[in-house]
Amino acid sequence: MVATADALVERLASAPEHAGLFLDFDGVLAPIVARPEDAAVPPETRAELERLAGRYPLVAVVSGRPGADVRARVGVDGIVYVGTHGLELDPEAEAWRARIHAFGETAPWPAEQVEDKGLTVAFHYRDRADESAAVKELEALAARARGEGFATRFGRKVLEVLPPLDSNKGTAVRRLLDESGLRRVLVAGDDTTDLDAFRAVEELDCHVRVAVASAEAPALLRERAEIVVESTAEFLELLRRL
Repeated sequence: MVATADALVERLASAPEHAGLFLDFDGVLAPIVARPEDAAVPPETRAELERLAGRYPLVAVVSGRPGADVRARVGVDGIVYVGTHGLELDPEAEAWRARIHAFGETAPWPAEQVEDKGLTVAFHYRDRADESAAVKELEALAARARGEGFATRFGRKVLEVLPPLDSNKGTAVRRLLDESGLRRVLVAGDDTTDLDAFRAVEELDCHVRVAVASAEAPALLRERAEIVVESTAEFLELLRRL
């Protein structure tokens, strides 16, 4: 018999000492905003994170942002912060930092829409009037990046250029689970890169994958999730059940 979503959440909450929580930042803990630098965790969500950090042996925020930036924005001790989609745990990634920075500096894209994350660089188009034209421009930029040896991926109103390494949110989740020995897990995400984390836990007997859905989210995120919520506020209500 396949357990219901409510039963899975109850199984996690009834034995928190055996479970880990892996949460994205933007679009999950913090509402999506026009400017990434304005993203913030609501006070009530921060209070829940403080409670959960004292209840579960592993609470991790795995984000596309640099880990130090996420740590400062969340501001809760006792949480593991992993940035740049897990690249921060890959020792080979650091060798790409200077090249990534140089690519972002010279790319033909408005400087105010370029976000240098250290190990990756993001080209945003959320505020472009003609998004179709912006995507075509970014597809050309992505082709140039791949020609220079980088990897690329599109997300929510963004193109990200990154090192061609086999590191992602899924490898980060697996590494933290292996280190902790935990076999029960909740993973929450809102974008394409969170699918790697979803795949990383699908063979565990007790896993709860939560999609914080939106019109911008990939359809596959809903399909792979055991639970779908429609906003960060709804996700906060789920956290209160844990």
